[in-house]
Amino acid sequence: MQARGPLMIEHRLIERMLAVIQNTLARVKKTGEIDPFFVDTAVDFIQTYADRTHHGKEEDILFRDLNKKDLSDVDRRVMNELLEEHVLGRNTTKALVEANTRYRKGDTSSLGDVMSCLHTLVDFYPRHIEKEDKVFFPASRLYFSEAEDQAMLDEFWDFDRKMIHEKYKSVVNDLDK
Repeated sequence: MQARGPLMIEHRLIERMLAVIQNTLARVKKTGEIDPFFVDTAVDFIQTYADRTHHGKEEDILFRDLNKKDLSDVDRRVMNELLEEHVLGRNTTKALVEANTRYRKGDTSSLGDVMSCLHTLVDFYPRHIEKEDKVFFPASRLYFSEAEDQAMLDEFWDFDRKMIHEKYKSVVNDLDK
């Protein structure tokens, strides 16, 4: 398996979650209500899986290693776009958490903000994923030898092994406050 393999597999799960969110948005249009616990679950998935686990491997390993290479102007521009898109995802998720908190506290007018954030994520991620899968990952593979690619894959697996501990240490720390 190439190092980009796990990243592309993760994309498929992210796409499935986006479909679940899309279906929920369709129901919200009919009912005028959303389950704030569903939003919490979506946020947890986005923050922990899509951002910290998936984007973490991209930023902390792939992009780090690419920054050591003599990238073409086009590839460097695309990598910078991807980083900006990761920030957009984080900022949208933060706004979603804030809107959901207001909604949970009875501010029904914040439902529009919750839906807007979810729509942004549902619209943003497929384009982002396609750019990575079809443009950036194939181009970035050319900068690495087979040995470098396999070392990166090993580092991805090690990164994943540590994630569950990081996640639940954070949960306990938050609850302990």
